[in-house]
Amino acid sequence: MNNLHIKSNREKKWDRKIAAINLQETLIVLAIIGILLLLALPNLMPLISKAKSVEAQVQLKAIYNAQTTYRYMNSKYSNIMDELDFEAPKTVMENGTANYVYEIISADNSTFKARAEAITDFDGDGIMNVWEVDQTGNPKQVIKD
Repeated sequence: MNNLHIKSNREKKWDRKIAAINLQETLIVLAIIGILLLLALPNLMPLISKAKSVEAQVQLKAIYNAQTTYRYMNSKYSNIMDELDFEAPKTVMENGTANYVYEIISADNSTFKARAEAITDFDGDGIMNVWEVDQTGNPKQVIKD
């Protein structure tokens, strides 16, 4: 009998090895990525807080514009938010996207002050971010998060 075995095309396919990444290599790469994220996250938190504070600045500028329009029409600033042409965005607690609540602190014939207070703690330190705007129209950060 002939001991020579001729391989069929089907058997030749299975003999070839495909270069691939195994499970251990994949887990090591994921662990390295996780460690790098843990190292980078504390450095990124101030940037995240700063980016979210832009919302407060934009909305306070809108309140300033609404107050200015109201003053031109009524010769005084309003201390009631509903009298202004301003609708506050829905907060994250109301299934919206806003991270701040807005209120008018004081208003009279020549001055007003409005406040935006964060409802979420951006960096987890227990201090909420607070911004204010007055009749000058420049938002100021009162409490930094």
